[in-house]
Amino acid sequence: MRPSDLALLRTPGTPTVSPDGRIAVVAVRWPDPGADGYRSQLWAVPTDGSAPARPLTTGRHDTDPCFSPDGRWLAYLGTEPGGCAQLRVLPAAGGAPRRLTDHPLGAGPPVWAPDSRRLAYVARVPEHGRYGTVPGVGPAAEPPRLITSLAYRRDGIGYLRDQPAQVFVIALPADFADDAAPPPVPVQVTTGEADCADVTWSQDGEELAFVSARHDRAGRDLVRDVHAVRPDGTGMRRVTDARADCSLPVYTPDGGSIVLTAVPDLGPDGVDVVARASVPCRVPAQGGPLTALLDPGQHARGDATSATVLADGAVLVGDQRRGSVELLRVPLDGGPPETLVGGSFTVRGIGAAGGVVVATIAHDRSAGELLALRDGSRRLLTAFGRELGVTGRLHRMHERGAEAPDGYPVHGWVTPPPGEGPHPVLLVLHGGPFRQHGWELDADTQVLVSAGYAVVRCNPRGSSGYGAAHGRAIRGAWGGRDADDVLAFLDAVLADPALDAGRVGVMGGGYGGSLAALLVGRTDRFAAAVVERALIDPQSFAGTSDVGWHVVDSHLGTDPERLRAQSPLAQAAGTRTPTLVVSAEDDRRTPPEQGERLFAELVRRGVPAELLLFPGEGHDLPRNGRPRHRVARLEHLLRWWGRWLPAGGTAAAGG
Repeated sequence: MRPSDLALLRTPGTPTVSPDGRIAVVAVRWPDPGADGYRSQLWAVPTDGSAPARPLTTGRHDTDPCFSPDGRWLAYLGTEPGGCAQLRVLPAAGGAPRRLTDHPLGAGPPVWAPDSRRLAYVARVPEHGRYGTVPGVGPAAEPPRLITSLAYRRDGIGYLRDQPAQVFVIALPADFADDAAPPPVPVQVTTGEADCADVTWSQDGEELAFVSARHDRAGRDLVRDVHAVRPDGTGMRRVTDARADCSLPVYTPDGGSIVLTAVPDLGPDGVDVVARASVPCRVPAQGGPLTALLDPGQHARGDATSATVLADGAVLVGDQRRGSVELLRVPLDGGPPETLVGGSFTVRGIGAAGGVVVATIAHDRSAGELLALRDGSRRLLTAFGRELGVTGRLHRMHERGAEAPDGYPVHGWVTPPPGEGPHPVLLVLHGGPFRQHGWELDADTQVLVSAGYAVVRCNPRGSSGYGAAHGRAIRGAWGGRDADDVLAFLDAVLADPALDAGRVGVMGGGYGGSLAALLVGRTDRFAAAVVERALIDPQSFAGTSDVGWHVVDSHLGTDPERLRAQSPLAQAAGTRTPTLVVSAEDDRRTPPEQGERLFAELVRRGVPAELLLFPGEGHDLPRNGRPRHRVARLEHLLRWWGRWLPAGGTAAAGG
């Protein structure tokens, strides 16, 4: 894969299934280098595989489709050039879509009422005088912000309290065919400064449930509760009352319970995030304690579906498992879960209706395809990855195992380039730390392997997918057992004569960047390093990152000596390895000052170092940054490794 091949990536989102189970609709997204942005269109496909997928819309950026309960309408989000996402409705039988909203900061995904005549959604409401609400008043002329809570900003969004997300309800036009008729006026259901999210309807259409932090410690902990309210904004009540981070509520068909996804327990202070997994839970609709339907010590939800999906008395969920995300059917009555899709796949999205389950499944040769499950049979519905696959520039992952010095098993993969070798090796470390490498089409891996590098990835202690104990094993000890695990795995795979044990580099992003920086502070075995979007100095990170106020204490602890041992900046005194530091200027998760401090420290000590700064980008640059920036990032990686660890691959830096 070449950097320019990013334009060939086709990534489907979460499918929606028509009530009769006959049709699935999904948004497919791809980079548009010419516009330096992204396109996304809705595609429809019969779930019986009787016809290939076909484009359904022609908008620049159409996402989040949702069939109405009566099957007559398809609601979705559409974004016009230079605008924000707004609700649109398309007649399922054919016809032109109609835009329903005009929110200045855009609308969130639509959710149908049971009567198929109303939609609920959330939208950010800007404070008057900010965000362009007053002509001629730009950001520099806005009044100052008075901050009184710790959770006051978020990467990818910005400041929160002056643009809270509120719940809205809107009715379909009385005469849908009359384009000249004014659109219906949305009704704002909630008020206040607290963000609302994940709105859903009760089965009788008389109540809405949503997630919000409205308790006394809101802004100083991570607790979010399910609340309920009538569609006219009256009767607000709190459904859950625990130390949980709740999300994605949905009413059961009988209306007696709400099923949700939650981290059931965030500890006594509501900020303990270390290896705390989200799992399906159940709560009485009138309020009460949460009941976890899966053990959070052994399971962790890993799909990206923007809902909790119920079907035939069970919840469908993607479960992280040793690098896979398996599709589980979890009975609501507490029965044992059933694996519907397992093996070397990553379940990204789930839809179900009419006795059919449709899942978006990714693997190491495709960013995602639709798979239909009915009556115990499976049918592949799409071939979105074909265009990239036929280039012949994709490479297969090979599963491996190793043993750490203390006997602990380490699981991972090697993706080698073609040819006998010996090939130079890149040890690539994932972010998190409670995340996992796994069965997916990873653009970085494919580009590096095409350039002649063998890419080594593993899931050391601290990762998700192996249970909570595995994830908590590095608490207060970054650079300890996790470092032992990745080095043991690296040494084990280097026994392969096709890999060159004398030519090895290391790179990582997020937590993986921190671990890479710690490793090169302790060993000279690596020819070079790439440290990207990393926590470098815990002390400054605690105050400058949007999550630093709780991440540092939870993950690293408060003891000064232990903090110093886990600080890449403090350990940089031992670094002699050439290091490329990559940062994004608008990154609020790992602010650029973190990378800038490491770069300055290395240069002052005479270590060969470079700082690569991307303007206008946030923490998610490698996956969602501007296409030209993503291509430039990959070209810089190839340039850097070509300088310090040259390989004779097929992908040129400018390719």
